[in-house]
Amino acid sequence: MPATPVDVVVIGAGQAGLSAAHHLRRRGFDPIGPGADGVGRSARSFVVLDAEDAPGGAWQHRWESLRMETVNGIHELPGHAVPPADPRAAARTVLPAYFDEYERRFDLRVLRPVEVSRVEREDDDPRGRLRVAADTGSWSTRWVVNATGTWRRPFWPRYPGAASFRGRQLHVHDYASADEFAGQRVVIVGAGISAIQLLDEISVVADTFWVTRDEPRWDAGDFDTAARIAAIAGVEERVRQGLPPGSVISVTGLHRNRWADSAERRGVLVRHPMFERIEPEGVRMSDGTIEHADAILWATGFRADIPHLAPLGLRTAAGGIRVANGRALDEPRLFLIGYGPSQSTVGANRAGRDAVRAIVAEDAGDAADALRVAPTRV
Repeated sequence: MPATPVDVVVIGAGQAGLSAAHHLRRRGFDPIGPGADGVGRSARSFVVLDAEDAPGGAWQHRWESLRMETVNGIHELPGHAVPPADPRAAARTVLPAYFDEYERRFDLRVLRPVEVSRVEREDDDPRGRLRVAADTGSWSTRWVVNATGTWRRPFWPRYPGAASFRGRQLHVHDYASADEFAGQRVVIVGAGISAIQLLDEISVVADTFWVTRDEPRWDAGDFDTAARIAAIAGVEERVRQGLPPGSVISVTGLHRNRWADSAERRGVLVRHPMFERIEPEGVRMSDGTIEHADAILWATGFRADIPHLAPLGLRTAAGGIRVANGRALDEPRLFLIGYGPSQSTVGANRAGRDAVRAIVAEDAGDAADALRVAPTRV
């Protein structure tokens, strides 16, 4: 089956992908998707491909206890505010409904579920087209906006003896409720916001043992705007060099929050150094002691979900892709948004907007070039 021609393919319909789609629509690109008859009114087109079965991105998979009053990092999509909601409502109910309404309001016609398997060059022309191959077909495109986020790539550190553990191991990605740990002893690994929230939640019904690789660096309130800008600049420089992006929190530190305060009041915000190995009945600490565990919860973050970009050969020896201003330095037809410094929801919004601005500017330049070289008719 021949590839469907399109100007822009957006991969992923989370915050970053919908932001890009919104700005493409505003700039006169028409969507190809359900209900579309060809390209439509405009000579320029885009398509949004999403691997999920329904709208909502990663929000639809968050744990039930993540309520609207406690959810971290909500930011409205461009052009449409998050509707008022009961603070006690589950974020995984409210926000997917908001995303769904957003897609319909702006007629973005997202194709789903579509699993993209590879992005590759059609030929050796650096100004040629890219091919996006998926389980439902393929698209021939001028630009790819990759907005696949991280949710589908939970990071599991490798520790000796992990396979011997007789209890349960799970990642935050698969966490459902504290109730499943009632009466157990749970080792919680990680120093991010999710680790702190789940430490507070699980410790109400279980005996918890919190471990981190490094001593948490709490933001004491003196991390001002200038320092935050410098920290984000550090993440930008990492991805410019092709280093793995890491997380913004790794350079900004961990903010005090309601979960940390609650855990501290109850005496469970007690950090222990990382264990050396996992054994059948628990974890062995550096001093040789064994800490019994019925379960180990890995709150160890996520990695960029970009295996489908491997055919482009962009990964550096350090393990990342060289990116500046949301654009791959070694393949300028590819934009990576929601990657590195744009992982936050507000950052994803801006990255979607900026990617479209760059596409529009380049599209205008190509049109001008075509006019300059067009033969004169007499």
